[in-house]
Amino acid sequence: MNLPACPKCNSEEITKSGIIKKRQRYYCKACDYNFTVSKVGKSIDPYYVIKALQLYIEGLSYREIERILGISHVSVMNWVKKYHITAPETNEYHPTYRIVSHSELADFMQNPDNLKGTGMLITELGDKFMLIKWERFKKG
Repeated sequence: MNLPACPKCNSEEITKSGIIKKRQRYYCKACDYNFTVSKVGKSIDPYYVIKALQLYIEGLSYREIERILGISHVSVMNWVKKYHITAPETNEYHPTYRIVSHSELADFMQNPDNLKGTGMLITELGDKFMLIKWERFKKG
């Protein structure tokens, strides 16, 4: 039987001591400490972490990333802090994006006018694709 070590004294003299709120409770014989083991948190597939950070670097806001990927903007902010990501500052250009299917992407790419005079990034997004283009801010 594989029981956890005591979080207080790190002893392995542990016995089961009932169930509290649907979680196993343990008792440490060495230090008389009762404890439960923390639940394993919900983890997000690393694919989405990387995709969120890529979109942030491309200039999308936290809220835009949240709407596109369906991941909390707070999670994205935490990843940006955790991995020390800084997006390049640009004042002349802003990204615009579209979510397209494979056939829509193929149609878009066949039109040569869509490919002229623009920076563009195409990235996979599950079973769809995201097309990001950079446009100049219009000076008023």
